[in-house]
Amino acid sequence: MHQGVYAVGHRAVSAESRCIAAALACGPEAVVSHRSAACPIRSEMTTRRWRIPVTTPARTIEDLRRVSPAWEVRRATRQAEFLKLPLGPDIRTDGSRSDLESDFLALCARHGLPRPEVNVKVGRFTVDFLWRKERVVVETDFYDYHRGRIAFRDDKARDLELRRRGYVVLRYSEEQVNEGAAEVMADLRDALGLAS
Repeated sequence: MHQGVYAVGHRAVSAESRCIAAALACGPEAVVSHRSAACPIRSEMTTRRWRIPVTTPARTIEDLRRVSPAWEVRRATRQAEFLKLPLGPDIRTDGSRSDLESDFLALCARHGLPRPEVNVKVGRFTVDFLWRKERVVVETDFYDYHRGRIAFRDDKARDLELRRRGYVVLRYSEEQVNEGAAEVMADLRDALGLAS
């Protein structure tokens, strides 16, 4: 497969085998990185996947930032967060917990909306965004985190309790924030009582 690395007795070499072969060919300190390290992984949180030496999740995402489109980095970050993989210290300074939340904050700023409180408690829930005086809550939703019967029920119970406390609850998907910004901002302006 590489100089000094052979696949013997295999009809088809798997992707994992190609990764092991590449790491072996590069020496004992070599690790798999970038997109190869970002492939679907198991839940163990070490620098080896399927006995393949790879960069840590945090380093893999940092490497991807330099070579991959933003959507791919967001997807890898979401997957790592969903799997609860260690991504190092949170370097966000805007109070957000995800790229989608950061994107939403930037969208509000570009459209001149007042800055909301970010990830604050309302009753027993932590809401993504809160305009306290206007009593408006915005939740930004990733499909992967909000699909399925349990998530559907939890979201409805959460929205009901917030409405019973007198809040308007708006939910926007990742696609709406990134591709339908004008409609999202018009809807939010209406809820906040701001002129369009």
